[in-house]
Amino acid sequence: MRFSFIKAEKANHDVALMCRVLKVTRQGFYAWLRRGPSTRKRQEQCLSLTIRAAFLQNHGRYGSPRVYQELKAEGHRTSRKRVARLMKEHGLIARRLRRFVNTTDSRHGYGIAPNRLDRNFTPAAPNQVWATDITYIPTKQGWLYLAVVLDLYSRKVVGWSLQPYLDRRLVLAAMQAAIAARKPGPGLVHHSDRGVQYACEEYQRLLADAEIVASMSRKANCWDNAVVESFFSTLKHELVYRRDFASHPEARSAIFEYLEGFYNRRRRHSTLGYLSPTEYERRSAN
Repeated sequence: MRFSFIKAEKANHDVALMCRVLKVTRQGFYAWLRRGPSTRKRQEQCLSLTIRAAFLQNHGRYGSPRVYQELKAEGHRTSRKRVARLMKEHGLIARRLRRFVNTTDSRHGYGIAPNRLDRNFTPAAPNQVWATDITYIPTKQGWLYLAVVLDLYSRKVVGWSLQPYLDRRLVLAAMQAAIAARKPGPGLVHHSDRGVQYACEEYQRLLADAEIVASMSRKANCWDNAVVESFFSTLKHELVYRRDFASHPEARSAIFEYLEGFYNRRRRHSTLGYLSPTEYERRSAN
């Protein structure tokens, strides 16, 4: 540490003077300089490059826990604390911001389904419980609204729709896509908030025709749909708040890449033992 201090300050102070004050020899200091970085230092330099590559490969969305899991999956032997320290030293921080826009209008005359889910967010198999909700995507061309359907078993996005309008067409398109992709059997539980889009006759008819059982959150209780709320928070922090979308097509392309190219197939989910939703379902099927 004393040699490192002398090296850092030798442009400002006399080396011989600093050696006397710190009680080391000039010969020892210059020998240390010739030796170059220690084995540990060289290892950390290589590890730092690997960490930066993993961080950038995932578009700066990963904090140290997921970067550590990424390195572990690639066979690198290190610790989570070491990864966190090196990320901090090199300024690799997954930054987070917050905004809020209300997308739920529960002031309507349609029927309300009971809360059949009752916060049981861990079904035993795929296509037993789906949860859905709506969020907003700001662009310079105007708002876009995103409806998603998640399978709570794997947290996989099984259906989604991104449109400039906030009405039943948005959620119908997302749910129709999910049914077409997954072809669930009778009895699947579908959980949503009490919004008019989900309570309307056309949407409820879609559920009934597919023999899907409706479940709705209690009034003004976001915790009853916490998994989708958490997903939207992740989406905003890892993509939306990092970008200023100039147009609807630009936002649509970015959302598609995030959902289909990154989140479902690659993103390591802590609830799933740091597997991606697609990989989690693949392993559970074997």
